[in-house]
Amino acid sequence: MRLLLLVLVLIVAGQVSAEDVTGPVHVFDGDTVEIGGRRIHLFGIDAPELEQTCEWPAKTYPCGEVARTGLMDLLAGANVVCKTRDEAPEGGWTGTCRADGFDVGRNMVHTGWTLAIHQLGTGYEATEEKAKQAKRGLWRGTFVTPWDWRRRN
Repeated sequence: MRLLLLVLVLIVAGQVSAEDVTGPVHVFDGDTVEIGGRRIHLFGIDAPELEQTCEWPAKTYPCGEVARTGLMDLLAGANVVCKTRDEAPEGGWTGTCRADGFDVGRNMVHTGWTLAIHQLGTGYEATEEKAKQAKRGLWRGTFVTPWDWRRRN
């Protein structure tokens, strides 16, 4: 009986945590939005922090700000729907979003302004490799991965 009750609680909890969210979108950084009153960290990707800089041949540029602008451009005027997954450790939720039907995380990795989190197995790894080979976004120059940058700063 306890096992059955536990299974039911887990099923209900899963249904509560995963839901579609729509509404006006506010972009915080290259991998975080607020939509429908919920802050959502895009699942499977990591963007440079807003304060982070990167190197482009012979020049330093604010790659965190550029990543945020890239996400703003991608979402501008689009019908955005996000599906929440889990509560994020840093607050808010993790989730996947679609803009006019296209996977936002995959598009950000495609442009080269975010990196795939390989440990999560999202399928974005091949997209990242193509961005790297084409030298799109961050891949045009040199950068510190967002997770290493956060650890150092």
